[in-house]
Amino acid sequence: MTSINNLVVNGKKATRDGFGLGLLEAGRANDNVVALTADLLGSLKMDDFKKEFSNRFFQVGIAEANMMGMAAGMATVGKIPFTGTFANFSTGRVYDQIRQSIAYSHKNVKICASHAGLTLGEDGATHQILEDIGMMRMLPGMSVIVPCDAHQTKLATMAIADRFGPVYLRFGRPAWPVFTENLPFEIGKAQILNEGSDLSLIATGHLVWTCVEAAKQLATEGISCDVINIHTIKPLDTETVLDSVSKTRCVVTAEEHQIYGGLGEAIAGILARQLPVPQEFVAVNDSFGESGKPDELLTKYGLGIGNVVAAAKSALKRKK
Repeated sequence: MTSINNLVVNGKKATRDGFGLGLLEAGRANDNVVALTADLLGSLKMDDFKKEFSNRFFQVGIAEANMMGMAAGMATVGKIPFTGTFANFSTGRVYDQIRQSIAYSHKNVKICASHAGLTLGEDGATHQILEDIGMMRMLPGMSVIVPCDAHQTKLATMAIADRFGPVYLRFGRPAWPVFTENLPFEIGKAQILNEGSDLSLIATGHLVWTCVEAAKQLATEGISCDVINIHTIKPLDTETVLDSVSKTRCVVTAEEHQIYGGLGEAIAGILARQLPVPQEFVAVNDSFGESGKPDELLTKYGLGIGNVVAAAKSALKRKK
């Protein structure tokens, strides 16, 4: 039986570090992989790729829209461009270019977005985009991937190089527990981290570890949880979600994103059509963020372990 008690935590590392490692390996594996950044080489951990493949690296400066156009053009001639900047600038600033030049013509561009969500921290609300998952999953043909730790981010970065079509890869700034080193990664296939019978905890990104900790706490109170890591929000692993929820009959979704448009609503859409059950949402409730320490912001905006536990108990009360 799969159990969170068997997870091995190997320190902490930022998911953006995993991106840098994965980009380097993708470049080594395929000569068509090229990298572009909008004046954020160090922040995106793209230094090693630049050193090893200087002729395949392009520093475009603070010109994100131009970077997306360049990437679309490179994809047209067979290259596999990885664009790198903050999540806010990877989506909100350049949505028109992504929609018109990349998504509409299904270009093979990998939009790699760091410093997503509240855990960007002190840079504040103008940089802490919380709408990006919704924006990107609404684009036809766009894959949306949100890894939960640095190791998984490395594997995801390597995997998207082999997946034809536009991809949005979202990751973050802070050091975070690394716990998936013994787990396989497959685009579109959710990971079951714990098997339970009372409740389904379904999470993505940084909130996966939060749900692992919440499940441990709930277990001390006799509440048994499935814990599912949805690293691929689109295409969504509908089968795993329905298998879990058909057993538990209630669900909590957790994400570092607005309550609107993200993982929670993607799961709710599946359940509304096929298996209506009580669902609670752990997400930012229609609010912008603010400057602060990542852990403090997660707590203030309702994304802490205690919030997952409270949501679980609320869902259980509504269970028939």
